[in-house]
Amino acid sequence: MTAIEFNTQVIGLRKTLKYFALSLTSDSEDAKDLLQDTILKAFAYRDKFVDKTNLKAWLFTIMKNTFINNYRRAVRTNTIIDGTKDLYYINIPNKNGYASPESTLNSKQINNVIELLEDEYKIPFTRYVDGFKYKEIAEELDLPIGTVKSRIFIARKKLMEVLKDYAIKN
Repeated sequence: MTAIEFNTQVIGLRKTLKYFALSLTSDSEDAKDLLQDTILKAFAYRDKFVDKTNLKAWLFTIMKNTFINNYRRAVRTNTIIDGTKDLYYINIPNKNGYASPESTLNSKQINNVIELLEDEYKIPFTRYVDGFKYKEIAEELDLPIGTVKSRIFIARKKLMEVLKDYAIKN
Protein backbone atom coordinates (compact mmCIF):
# COMPACT_ATOMS: atom_id res chain seq x y z
CA MET A 1 0.00 0.00 0.00
CA THR A 2 1.38 3.41 -0.93
CA ALA A 3 1.69 6.23 1.55
CA ILE A 4 -1.14 8.14 -0.13
CA GLU A 5 -3.47 5.13 0.05
CA PHE A 6 -2.54 4.57 3.69
CA ASN A 7 -3.12 8.23 4.60
CA THR A 8 -6.44 8.30 2.75
CA GLN A 9 -7.69 5.18 4.54
CA VAL A 10 -6.58 6.48 7.95
CA ILE A 11 -8.31 9.83 7.39
CA GLY A 12 -11.39 7.96 6.16
CA LEU A 13 -11.62 6.18 9.52
CA ARG A 14 -11.50 9.40 11.57
CA LYS A 15 -15.22 9.45 12.35
CA THR A 16 -15.21 5.84 13.56
CA LEU A 17 -12.06 6.47 15.59
CA LYS A 18 -13.60 9.58 17.15
CA TYR A 19 -16.62 7.58 18.37
CA PHE A 20 -14.28 4.99 19.86
CA ALA A 21 -12.23 7.75 21.51
CA LEU A 22 -15.40 9.23 23.00
CA SER A 23 -16.37 5.83 24.38
CA LEU A 24 -12.97 5.59 26.08
CA THR A 25 -12.65 9.12 27.44
CA SER A 26 -16.28 10.29 27.89
CA ASP A 27 -15.03 13.80 27.15
CA SER A 28 -15.10 15.57 23.80
CA GLU A 29 -11.80 17.43 24.21
CA ASP A 30 -9.94 14.39 25.54
CA ALA A 31 -11.38 12.36 22.66
CA LYS A 32 -10.04 14.88 20.14
CA ASP A 33 -6.60 14.70 21.77
CA LEU A 34 -6.67 10.91 21.75
CA LEU A 35 -7.74 10.87 18.10
CA GLN A 36 -4.91 13.24 17.20
CA ASP A 37 -2.34 11.14 19.09
CA THR A 38 -3.61 7.99 17.39
CA ILE A 39 -3.41 9.44 13.90
CA LEU A 40 0.07 10.85 14.56
CA LYS A 41 1.27 7.47 15.79
CA ALA A 42 -0.30 5.73 12.81
CA PHE A 43 1.56 8.01 10.43
CA ALA A 44 4.80 7.75 12.41
CA TYR A 45 4.67 3.94 12.54
CA ARG A 46 3.20 3.33 9.07
CA ASP A 47 6.12 1.02 8.30
CA LYS A 48 4.92 -1.31 11.10
CA PHE A 49 1.54 -1.84 9.42
CA VAL A 50 1.36 -5.08 7.47
CA ASP A 51 -0.36 -4.76 4.09
CA LYS A 52 -3.58 -6.70 3.55
CA THR A 53 -4.40 -6.75 7.26
CA ASN A 54 -7.16 -4.93 9.11
CA LEU A 55 -6.19 -1.24 9.26
CA LYS A 56 -9.22 -0.36 11.39
CA ALA A 57 -8.28 -2.95 14.04
CA TRP A 58 -4.67 -1.74 13.96
CA LEU A 59 -5.79 1.86 14.56
CA PHE A 60 -8.19 0.81 17.33
CA THR A 61 -5.33 -1.03 19.03
CA ILE A 62 -3.10 2.03 18.81
CA MET A 63 -5.88 4.17 20.28
CA LYS A 64 -6.66 1.75 23.09
CA ASN A 65 -2.98 1.39 24.03
CA THR A 66 -2.44 5.15 23.90
CA PHE A 67 -5.46 5.68 26.15
CA ILE A 68 -4.24 3.06 28.63
CA ASN A 69 -0.70 4.47 28.71
CA ASN A 70 -1.98 8.03 29.19
CA TYR A 71 -4.28 6.85 31.97
CA ARG A 72 -1.48 5.00 33.75
CA ARG A 73 0.81 7.99 33.42
CA ALA A 74 -1.88 10.28 34.86
CA VAL A 75 -2.56 7.93 37.76
CA ARG A 76 1.15 7.62 38.51
CA THR A 77 1.64 11.38 38.62
CA ASN A 78 -1.44 11.93 40.80
CA THR A 79 -0.77 9.18 43.34
CA ILE A 80 -0.27 10.39 46.89
CA ILE A 81 1.20 8.10 49.48
CA ASP A 82 0.21 9.19 52.95
CA GLY A 83 1.85 7.23 55.74
CA THR A 84 0.59 9.46 58.54
CA LYS A 85 -1.84 8.38 61.21
CA ASP A 86 -5.47 8.81 60.11
CA LEU A 87 -4.33 9.88 56.62
CA TYR A 88 -3.73 13.42 57.83
CA TYR A 89 -2.29 14.82 54.59
CA ILE A 90 -4.94 13.37 52.30
CA ASN A 91 -7.76 14.70 54.48
CA ILE A 92 -6.51 18.29 54.56
CA PRO A 93 -8.65 20.31 52.16
CA ASN A 94 -6.78 22.45 49.67
CA LYS A 95 -8.87 25.62 49.72
CA ASN A 96 -7.13 27.81 47.19
CA GLY A 97 -5.80 25.29 44.68
CA TYR A 98 -2.23 26.54 45.05
CA ALA A 99 0.72 24.71 46.52
CA SER A 100 1.82 25.85 49.94
CA PRO A 101 5.11 27.77 50.23
CA GLU A 102 6.60 24.88 52.22
CA SER A 103 5.80 22.33 49.56
CA THR A 104 7.13 24.61 46.81
CA LEU A 105 10.36 25.08 48.74
CA ASN A 106 10.62 21.34 49.39
CA SER A 107 10.07 20.60 45.70
CA LYS A 108 12.82 23.00 44.73
CA GLN A 109 15.22 21.43 47.24
CA ILE A 110 14.37 17.92 46.05
CA ASN A 111 14.80 18.93 42.41
CA ASN A 112 18.18 20.48 43.26
CA VAL A 113 19.29 17.19 44.81
CA ILE A 114 18.09 15.28 41.74
CA GLU A 115 20.13 17.64 39.54
CA LEU A 116 23.24 16.71 41.56
CA LEU A 117 22.96 13.05 40.54
CA GLU A 118 25.35 11.80 37.90
CA ASP A 119 23.77 11.78 34.42
CA GLU A 120 23.86 7.98 34.23
CA TYR A 121 21.40 7.89 37.17
CA LYS A 122 19.62 11.23 36.76
CA ILE A 123 18.45 10.74 33.15
CA PRO A 124 16.76 7.33 33.64
CA PHE A 125 15.31 8.45 36.99
CA THR A 126 13.79 11.67 35.65
CA ARG A 127 12.38 9.85 32.59
CA TYR A 128 10.78 7.29 34.92
CA VAL A 129 9.32 10.03 37.14
CA ASP A 130 7.96 11.73 34.00
CA GLY A 131 5.94 8.58 33.31
CA PHE A 132 8.06 6.73 30.77
CA LYS A 133 8.18 2.95 30.95
CA TYR A 134 11.39 1.03 31.51
CA LYS A 135 11.31 -0.23 27.93
CA GLU A 136 10.90 3.29 26.51
CA ILE A 137 13.80 4.57 28.61
CA ALA A 138 15.97 1.61 27.61
CA GLU A 139 15.30 2.22 23.92
CA GLU A 140 15.95 5.96 24.22
CA LEU A 141 19.24 5.49 26.07
CA ASP A 142 20.21 2.35 24.13
CA LEU A 143 20.64 0.35 27.35
CA PRO A 144 19.36 -3.03 28.53
CA ILE A 145 16.18 -2.84 30.63
CA GLY A 146 17.99 -4.39 33.60
CA THR A 147 20.55 -1.58 33.53
CA VAL A 148 17.80 1.04 33.44
CA LYS A 149 16.01 -0.57 36.41
CA SER A 150 19.27 -0.79 38.31
CA ARG A 151 20.14 2.85 37.70
CA ILE A 152 16.69 4.01 38.78
CA PHE A 153 16.98 1.90 41.93
CA ILE A 154 20.43 3.35 42.71
CA ALA A 155 19.14 6.88 42.08
CA ARG A 156 16.31 6.27 44.55
CA LYS A 157 18.72 4.94 47.16
CA LYS A 158 21.00 7.98 46.74
CA LEU A 159 18.05 10.35 46.96
CA MET A 160 16.64 8.62 50.03
CA GLU A 161 20.01 8.93 51.74
CA VAL A 162 20.41 12.63 50.97
CA LEU A 163 16.74 13.46 51.58
CA LYS A 164 16.21 11.37 54.72
CA ASP A 165 14.87 14.47 56.51
CA TYR A 166 11.87 14.46 54.16
CA ALA A 167 10.82 10.92 55.02
CA ILE A 168 7.30 10.67 56.44
CA LYS A 169 7.51 9.20 59.90
CA ASN A 170 4.62 7.15 61.27
